[in-house]
Amino acid sequence: MADLSVNIGALSLKNPVMTASGTFGYGLEFQDFIPLDGLGGIIVKGTTLKPREGNDYPRMAETAGGMLNCVGLQNKGVDYFCSHIYPQIKDIDTNMIVNVSGSSPEDYAECAARIDALEKIPAIELNISCPNVKDGGMAFGVTCSGAASVVKAVRQAYHKTLIVKLSPNVTDIAEIARAVEAEGADAVSLINTLMGMAIDIERRKTLLSINTGGLSGPAVKPVALRMVWQVAKAVNIPVVGLGGICTAKDAIEFLMAGATAIEIGTANFLDPAVTIKVRDGINQWLDDHGCQTVGEIVGCI
Repeated sequence: MADLSVNIGALSLKNPVMTASGTFGYGLEFQDFIPLDGLGGIIVKGTTLKPREGNDYPRMAETAGGMLNCVGLQNKGVDYFCSHIYPQIKDIDTNMIVNVSGSSPEDYAECAARIDALEKIPAIELNISCPNVKDGGMAFGVTCSGAASVVKAVRQAYHKTLIVKLSPNVTDIAEIARAVEAEGADAVSLINTLMGMAIDIERRKTLLSINTGGLSGPAVKPVALRMVWQVAKAVNIPVVGLGGICTAKDAIEFLMAGATAIEIGTANFLDPAVTIKVRDGINQWLDDHGCQTVGEIVGCI
């Protein structure tokens, strides 16, 4: 068996397979299907400083090769997470990582600070695809200055591994990656969802309550793979790749493009055991090709 362990900054993963936020709940929902300690990490659903109701229904729609969602970060807030969820997940033997969202750099920083106090949460993933309320609703992640402002604020308040999740809805994603690296990000993950739309032609209405939503699933994989390859060449920090990964072959492509680890998202809805299957498939491929470690193929193209 090959050595599947990888490092994301100071974070040690037993294998490169993690779950994408918003597709795996808090991990507990999947414990009847897979051994949770068999994953490299679990990134739990988005958490904000204050509770959020999310958007009105309908907020999910199936599309060719993927799905659209506009859930809107529905959650009960960081204090509820700390008091009710954390005690249930803190002893799972893998890296439990919290995805943090906000509407201002101050919101992000305060939320991160409260999670910083939790001993068994070794890392956070910053969702900078959130709208900047003070700046007319434009997402923080689409400008270098916006992305940098969030990372700078959080870096001052948070002292563990900081992963920044990048938006693909930009002109030059490598430029954004360099900006967050300069402000202290330990790693970047990409891509978040692509902005999309679907229309019901009989009702003459959009399928989602707020008209547009995030596209995920196999349809986005070629775009995600290209962006991971670009960013891996542009920064000196680890890259976590995600976007349409459904099989071990998909995951290996991302590793070869320069990702140190990967996240599986939409595929969890189709097969709740897909993460373990991908992990075992990576191992089998490495064995079949005479590789001793997964690191041998990272960035090999």
